[in-house]
Amino acid sequence: MSALEPRVPEKTAPVPPPPSGAGILGPAYRTLSIGIISVIFLIAFEATAVGTAMPVAARELDGIGLYAFAFSAYFTTSLFGMVLSGQWADRQGPLRPLTVGIASFATGLVVAGTAGAMWVFVIGRAIQGFGGGLVIVALYVVVSRAYEERLRPAIMAAFAASWVVPSIVGPLASGTVTEHLGWRWVFLGIPALVVIPLVIALPAIRRTASGPVDPDAPPVAFDRRRIRLAFGISVGAGLLQYAAQDLRWLSLLPGAAGVALLAPAVRGLLPRGTYRARRGLPSVVLLRGVAAGSFIAAESFVPLMLVTQRGLSPTLAGFSLALGGLTWAGGSWVQSKGRMAPYRERLMVGGMVMVAFAIAAAPAVLIESVPVWTLALAWAVGCLGMGLVIGSTSVLLLKLSAPEEAGANSAALQISDALANVVLLAGGGAAFAALGGGAVGAAHSAAAKGAAASHPAAFVVVFLPMACVALLGAWVATRLDPAPESG
Repeated sequence: MSALEPRVPEKTAPVPPPPSGAGILGPAYRTLSIGIISVIFLIAFEATAVGTAMPVAARELDGIGLYAFAFSAYFTTSLFGMVLSGQWADRQGPLRPLTVGIASFATGLVVAGTAGAMWVFVIGRAIQGFGGGLVIVALYVVVSRAYEERLRPAIMAAFAASWVVPSIVGPLASGTVTEHLGWRWVFLGIPALVVIPLVIALPAIRRTASGPVDPDAPPVAFDRRRIRLAFGISVGAGLLQYAAQDLRWLSLLPGAAGVALLAPAVRGLLPRGTYRARRGLPSVVLLRGVAAGSFIAAESFVPLMLVTQRGLSPTLAGFSLALGGLTWAGGSWVQSKGRMAPYRERLMVGGMVMVAFAIAAAPAVLIESVPVWTLALAWAVGCLGMGLVIGSTSVLLLKLSAPEEAGANSAALQISDALANVVLLAGGGAAFAALGGGAVGAAHSAAAKGAAASHPAAFVVVFLPMACVALLGAWVATRLDPAPESG
């Protein structure tokens, strides 16, 4: 399951009068629910399928050294897309950003699938990320407008459940296509699936949630300052990634420029005290970034490690993570139970310890005598921990937010999630490249021809630091109680 799980939009709109007794699959909501759940299902399938095909794509494009960019480019542009979508949906309704977002998402897949060089592939992933950011926020504006309050937990649960089947089927389908037809067809085949949610969802959205909240009111102006900050955080993150991957003295210049853009943007978009782990809301937002960033940065390298170092097929490498979809859903279900509320902080501390254990245990498969299935079990434990933590951060965020601040704070949670992914992927990618990661593809080809060539240290230097970051998250999870700090 993706750590970039969508959150509440920046403004909540009034909902229509509720049909009595209607559920999310009742006559009044059935078409809309099936349509927007299909969109989430498509995004989830893409995330799991593309992750399986990515090692083969990077190797064939001679771009293993830029492997981390293929993931972080998505998160970087999604930051800008999220903020823009919130502004756009508030001003004109969610229909246009949703339509443009799905179109951009599909266009990015086509660009990546037809790429002849790794840098074009990365551009395709960036276009995807922008579209994904537009779609995620627009969908939650739809939920806030079209569904009465009592039904929102049910539609949110349906969104979460939409990740379970893709997490199991996605790697198998993607691996099979990659092995028999080629990795490009994974990217080029998914856009064809976009037609289904478009046909189902858009007419229903047009009927229930299109246009501004109050057609008679003056148009809501775009918050130019917030959009500038979002643009700054995206450009700054991109420059930081470039500097981390280039590994030359001249790279200090774009790196410094990236930090100069990121610092004010982060201060303007996240709660004060977030990076000091100030008790209460700031620590909730920080924990979300620490958990998502450490886990996703590590998970991005798992299929590559299994394919290049243990010789697994793309299908088996991707399928090794499939069990995690079930345990993630299980963790989300456990934390949602009312009787668990008094123990939420303990659950989150335990969840982060599970995440740290899984990440630290993953590189054990670099030892030939260690069975590969042990990684699948360890990763299932980590996904269980993520289910406990990610769901709980959302619950605590809304609990600690005044009603008029829920939208801005939810946006901050999402930004923390995406930014941590970008920064930690950039750091992990730099370490991976510095220890010979760029030669992993060549090593794998040589091994296939009978030569003994491997770069296990390039993977160890990614996983172990991320395990330490996850352990830091266990400490942050002890600071979620908003008790006043002395001084």
